[in-house]
Amino acid sequence: MADRHSLPEALVQAGLRAELMPRHVAFVMDGSRRWAQARGLTTAEGHEAGGQALKKIVDLSVAWGIHTITAFAFSQENSTRPEPEVKFGMELMERGIRDNVDGFAREGVRMYIIGDRSRMPASLQDAAREAEEMTRNNSHCHFTIAIYYSGQWDIAQACRELATKVQDKVLTPEDIDGATLAGHLATNVLGAGELACPDLVIRTGGDLRLSNFLLWQSAYSELYFTGTMWPAFGADEYLLALKDFQTRERRFGQRELSQAE
Repeated sequence: MADRHSLPEALVQAGLRAELMPRHVAFVMDGSRRWAQARGLTTAEGHEAGGQALKKIVDLSVAWGIHTITAFAFSQENSTRPEPEVKFGMELMERGIRDNVDGFAREGVRMYIIGDRSRMPASLQDAAREAEEMTRNNSHCHFTIAIYYSGQWDIAQACRELATKVQDKVLTPEDIDGATLAGHLATNVLGAGELACPDLVIRTGGDLRLSNFLLWQSAYSELYFTGTMWPAFGADEYLLALKDFQTRERRFGQRELSQAE
């Protein structure tokens, strides 16, 4: 996390304030196929470029002191796409994890992979476990990749776990509240507190929706939408999103300060 009394030079030059920096930024990485189409490239080349863009964003986040990054890499709904595209996507994610885990380990990045692992290829499951093990002692930055994930699935699987605990008399129905449910969500790897909930959700590609991403966790997140396609999203656009975030008044359901009296 950025020092509250100092910022990297790029952030100072952009006019950002240390005390207003988000701790957790989440990304809905949309537009790779359209970016490729507009350039006469294949869908696979678009996804390759998207993977390179994600690596740059992680590097920038580490350099800028963002404590937690979550990337929506593959939704459960994406599995309805043509089989060759899904297969390539799984292979690309596995390769991206394996190619970058050593560097992340050196940089102090801790990796997590969340989602329905039962639907992932065995080799991707292995890569995920190995990356989490290799980086488990790191704490400089937390990087979560959501694969075969959906917000509705996450809430449903948490409810199933809670129902089982009630059935087994580990919990009573009266024990269950929002905090209990949050503690059973996939993002509980980050702890059920503030780090599991993004301060800022950035969606590229122009669509104005969350697409079933972190539905519980983003209840009070600030949302930033841009028409920039994901492979073209870089430092300049990231800085614009952070500057926009710092203009927001986050009330978490309370009245404006001027109305509090």
